[in-house]
Amino acid sequence: MDVVIINYGAGNIQSIRFAFERLGIHPELSDQAERIARADRVIFPGVGEAGSAMEKLKHTGLDGLIPQLRQPVLGICLGMQLMCRHSEEGDTPGLGIFDTEVVRFGSHLKVPQIGWNQITGLKSPLFKGVPEGSYIYLVHSFYAPLCAATTATSSYGPEYSAALAKGNFYGVQFHPEKSSTVGARILKNFLEL
Repeated sequence: MDVVIINYGAGNIQSIRFAFERLGIHPELSDQAERIARADRVIFPGVGEAGSAMEKLKHTGLDGLIPQLRQPVLGICLGMQLMCRHSEEGDTPGLGIFDTEVVRFGSHLKVPQIGWNQITGLKSPLFKGVPEGSYIYLVHSFYAPLCAATTATSSYGPEYSAALAKGNFYGVQFHPEKSSTVGARILKNFLEL
């Protein structure tokens, strides 16, 4: 299987690569539109700040490519947030794949939320064989509220979208590459979509 990780300077690329290698897949890193477009599966990673990440995507023209991809695409953490319509972080317009905003956790909560949390309301092929209430690993200060595209929820103060899906696009707020056997199962499910 031909898996490409979009290489635009996001911080969690190596740990994602290692997670796939543990599944017997050797993904390629690329920022080339034609290479990304012909992959069987595309990973859109992200650790960092929304505004500067979107600027990097625009600089390479990938902001126009990503919403047009037809194969399964998985956005991880900031990658998922950038697939939304808009982020409060840096007042950043997103790619508009998921019709929702990304907002900051309230000032009464310690941010970022770092650590293990449960996911519930699982309703996507991404979660085949993943038990309700499984624990996943998160690091984030912003979140997508519950919306029509929500396929898993978590809570930290408010309930929020732990995962989103629309057509061939999937997004997870958490880090499957750091979520032990549950995360490995989710990545395996993504490969089998």
